[in-house]
Order: sequence, then structure tokens, then C-alpha cells
Amino acid sequence: MAIGTRGVRQHFGVDLTPLRISREYRQLYVAGLITALGSQATYVTIPYQLKQLTHSPFDVGALGLFELVPLVAFGLYGGVLADRMNRRRLIIAMELLLMIATAVVLVNALLAHPQAWILYADAVVAAGVSSLQRPSIEAMNQTFVPHDLQRAASTLANIRYTSASIIGPALGGLVAVGAGPGVVYGANLVTFAISLLLLSGLARQIAPVSREQSDRAALRAGVSFLRSRPDIVGTYVIDLLAMTFAFPVAMLPFVAERFHASYALSLLYCGLPTGALIFTVLSGWTRHVHHYGRAVVASAAAWGLGIALFGFSSSLWLVLAGLAIAGGADSLSGIFRSTMWNESIPPDLRGRMAGMEMISYSLGPTAGQFRAGVMAAWTTLRFSLTFGGLACTGSVGLVGAALPSLWRFDARSDPHVAAVRAQRALDDAS
Repeated sequence: MAIGTRGVRQHFGVDLTPLRISREYRQLYVAGLITALGSQATYVTIPYQLKQLTHSPFDVGALGLFELVPLVAFGLYGGVLADRMNRRRLIIAMELLLMIATAVVLVNALLAHPQAWILYADAVVAAGVSSLQRPSIEAMNQTFVPHDLQRAASTLANIRYTSASIIGPALGGLVAVGAGPGVVYGANLVTFAISLLLLSGLARQIAPVSREQSDRAALRAGVSFLRSRPDIVGTYVIDLLAMTFAFPVAMLPFVAERFHASYALSLLYCGLPTGALIFTVLSGWTRHVHHYGRAVVASAAAWGLGIALFGFSSSLWLVLAGLAIAGGADSLSGIFRSTMWNESIPPDLRGRMAGMEMISYSLGPTAGQFRAGVMAAWTTLRFSLTFGGLACTGSVGLVGAALPSLWRFDARSDPHVAAVRAQRALDDAS
């Protein structure tokens, strides 16, 4: 029986060991899942409400433009703070601010005439606060999980995110259409309250970087490390290009109009995360892949082709198939990127690198929303989405060819992976 269970686990790629051995990781994981459920529902409800108020793809796509500046500015600083502050305290403070921002859009939704500018203001605040919070969460995830279990933790993170991205948007889309955006925002307040209760139980985290070092010096040290790692830079650039050219979520309400069915929007919102969840659960084969850079390039190229199929197709089922392929490819890219980062970036730099990572994978979707909206307004929605998918595939292929260190990366022989493994072993022993 034990052998059979082990075989199933290896086939499906779901190793629960990080959750089983670390109470801190388990608590942070559950809190993140609950927050993600409410936030994903709100994430799809705000574009829906803005569409109802403005009836303009350009205005909806502009949400991404409003998020760009806070993502860059606060993402970098959030990375510095993650290596210099009590990460638990920072995460809880930012969670409270996100809860307050959600309360503001709830009050706006209950007005007789909701204001579109409040939705844009909320996008700015939420992007800035999330940017300050996220690097600390990523750094704590690395700290709570042993080095040899980082791939398992990356898979579990994908399952958490994709599960929330299926349930949250599906419920959010249905409730927003049937009962109104205010009900979704109210439910999100409840999820924040539960998450705060769980986060308050985490142990205090000691900052790995001395406070004697200035914020500017800490940031310079992070940038210097990044300049020495073109392979890591390559993963950032590839994800940025993939999302900028081929991020379709803001346009889903307009795509749904093609099919004249009340359930179409919820189905479309489920397309990407459903594909991601299926590919993640069946990702056992990834443990045999050690050239993470090549895997990231291939996955990002497949994401682009899936989005091109989604954008070009007229059949609802082909549209969903394109989204599922894209979502699955993106989940694999995420597993390889996260594993590469956590296995090869030193713990005392992990927060700063997480801030830079967050800029790459958050800046891309916001820029992608704006690109898709502008191009759809100037041309057609179909051209915008199809062109974006093909441009993504072509551009990530060029990056892979231009960065040989990314293409050659092998976790079995990479000196950075060996150094981090030795450092983690030393830290555990002490």
C-alpha cells in the first residue's frame, strides 16, 4: 500500500511534505488561500463593475495603467523591507490596509451612483500595498521550507493559487452579475478577517539584514546580485513579455459578449486556472527536469500559443481550450521559475529578489491589460488577443536565444544552487 501511495504521489506531483512538517508554512499557506479566494473574486468584479459604469474596453484596460507606478516603486521597497523588518508584522499591517481598501469599494458599490474614479484609486492603493507585502510572504515561504523541498512547495503554491483562481472568479462572476458587486466586496472583507486571525499566530521573524545598512545600500546590494545573474534576469524578462503581450483577463467580459450566455463569463474566468490546476496536479514529471531555464522558455511560448487560439476562435469550447492550454503552460513556468529562485538565491537576499520578481510578474499583467484594451479599441478584440499571443511566443524565443546562461542552467551542477544548499544546511545546524 505504501509503495502504491508513493507511486501515485510521484505521478501526480503533489508532495504534501512541506505542509506536514512545518506548522508555520501550513498556517501561512492556509491564510494565503483564504485571502486569495476573496481577492480573486474582487479582482474580477472590479473590471465587471467598471464595464457596467463605462461600457468601454479602453477604460477597463486602463486599470492596469493605474497600477504600474505603485507596483514598481513599492515592489522594490517592499523587497528591501522584507530583508530588514519583522516580516510577520509587515504582512499583517499590509493585510489590514487591503481590508480597508476593500471596505471603500464596498461603500462605493452601495451608493446610488457608484463612482468609477474610486475603482481606479482602489487599484492604485491595492497595487502599492500588495507590492509592499508580497516580498515578505515569498521570503517567509523559502524560510519555512527546507531547500530540498522547494519544488514541492512551488507545486503546492500553484495548487493554492489555481484553486483560488477557479473558485474565486467563478463565484465572483456569478455573484457580481446576480446580486451585485457589493456582495462580493462584503464577502472579501470576511476572508480578510479570517486571514488576519491566522497570520497573527505566526512567529516573529528576525530580519536577516542588519539595520546598520541603509535602505539604499541594501537595494544596491540586491541590484548588484541581480546583475551577476543574467539567468535570473532572463526569467523576469520572459514573464514580463509573456504577460505584457498576452494577458487576457481584463478583456474577458467583452469576449463573453460573443456568446450571449449568462454563464459564459464565469466559464471564461475558470479557463486559465482550470488548465493551471490540471497541469500542476499532473506535474510529477517535472522532478526529472533540471534545465529550468529551457523549461521556462518552452512554457512561456506555449502560453502565447494558447492565448492566440483563445483570441482567434469563435467557438466557446475552443476559446476555453486555448485558455486551459495557456493556464497549464503558465503554471509549469511558475513551478520552474519559483524553484529556480528559491534553490539558487541566498536567504539573506530573498526578500529583495522577491520584490524584483514581483515587479516582473505583476507589472506584466497590468501592462498587458492596458495593451489589450488600447489595441482592441484601435483595431478589434480578436486581433488584439491573437496578435498578443503570437508576439509573446516569438519574443520569449528570442530571449532564450539571447541569454545562454539561462538556457544552460542545470540545477544539478549550478554553483549558486550548491551554495544556497550549503548555507541552508549550516543555518539549520545552528
